[in-house]
Amino acid sequence: MPSIVFRGTVVLPSELLQEAVAVVENELIVAVGRAREVILPKDAEIIDAKDGYISPGFVDIHTHGGAGSDYMDGTPEAVRIANRAHARHGTTTIFPTTTTGTPAQLAAMLDAVEEVARNWTINTSPTREQGTVNTSPTRERGNVDDGARIAGVHWYGPYFAPDKIGAHPKGFERNPDPAEYLPALARGIIKSATCAAELPGAVEFCRAAKAAGCLVTCGHSNASWPEMAAVYEAGMRHVDHFWNAMSSTDSIRKRLATPQRGSMAEFVLYHSEMSTEVIADGFHHAPEMLQFAYKMKGAARLCLVSDCSRALDTPPGIYRIGHHQTGEPFENNGAVGVLPGSDILASSIFPLEHMVRVMMRDTDAGLAQVIRMASLTPAERTGFAKDRGSLQPGKLADIVILSRDLQVQRTFIHGVEFSTVG
Repeated sequence: MPSIVFRGTVVLPSELLQEAVAVVENELIVAVGRAREVILPKDAEIIDAKDGYISPGFVDIHTHGGAGSDYMDGTPEAVRIANRAHARHGTTTIFPTTTTGTPAQLAAMLDAVEEVARNWTINTSPTREQGTVNTSPTRERGNVDDGARIAGVHWYGPYFAPDKIGAHPKGFERNPDPAEYLPALARGIIKSATCAAELPGAVEFCRAAKAAGCLVTCGHSNASWPEMAAVYEAGMRHVDHFWNAMSSTDSIRKRLATPQRGSMAEFVLYHSEMSTEVIADGFHHAPEMLQFAYKMKGAARLCLVSDCSRALDTPPGIYRIGHHQTGEPFENNGAVGVLPGSDILASSIFPLEHMVRVMMRDTDAGLAQVIRMASLTPAERTGFAKDRGSLQPGKLADIVILSRDLQVQRTFIHGVEFSTVG
């Protein structure tokens, strides 16, 4: 691969480095610094961000699909369609996310994700096209044309509390069963695993997920502080989409009566080791909520996620969360997903690119910290920060060129450009 020099304002985890360069060779970042201080390779391709930004690629740890496909459709093509849609919007690392479904549907989802992940390669062998040398990857097996690279699956459903299932397919929620989750975890593809803390068997599930190397999370739960403390002891360190489908002091009082107990919110805010995530689409949370979450947890413990449905990049209409035949119908109203005829939220319809813009608009975090929440922080929490999540020498060249108003202009995965057309 030829060397590439990205020139412009580089977004680092804690600052913006102006008049800077990021140098890429053989899929890796080899140098980052002020342009006047870095020795540039000869004959390198120059990519100028102009008045925009050179950003690390986004890392989405909670997303359900896009461009009409849901990962629960359970086919490799559905996975590729969704991954390409997110790559068009700057996501370079992705965690396809399950929801409630039958055991067969969940197994098919894992099969499909494994196949795409296994075949995801970059072929940089030059090919001749119309008498010229074309150094773009060829379409052999999978390659960067298959979109965002899969880091692992987020096993999100089916272990939801019945009273906190939200807009997800009903009738498929269940208690964690080791006969189901132990073989799934043993496959090695699951890297984040969710369970409602109050369910029978939740502690055992969390222990198993931690032993399997997962980020262990709690979501779609009406858990009390003591129930959260039990799964925390077993390895849980993250809560899915803060304030959405989670307990409050009032909901716990209705469930457990008096004395009033602490909820998931208080537990997350109290424990410094706990991280969480927000859906900053402008519809799930008002600006003061996003600002509060940022101030309370900080950029190192707050992730931006898309929690995006199959409705990403689709026209308004009725779609399904989950499997295309048995999933829960919802309406894409052009702004957010809602259950038909109600105001119950049903995931977002936007990618991380949009969440970055809203978080920048609605909080005082500043661009470096906002980008951190969409890249380095999720990479750190899932154990992938060694080779991605920030623009540092030795890391993969997952790079996004952003315009001044934070629109994705170009996406590079392992130093190879992904086409943002189509």
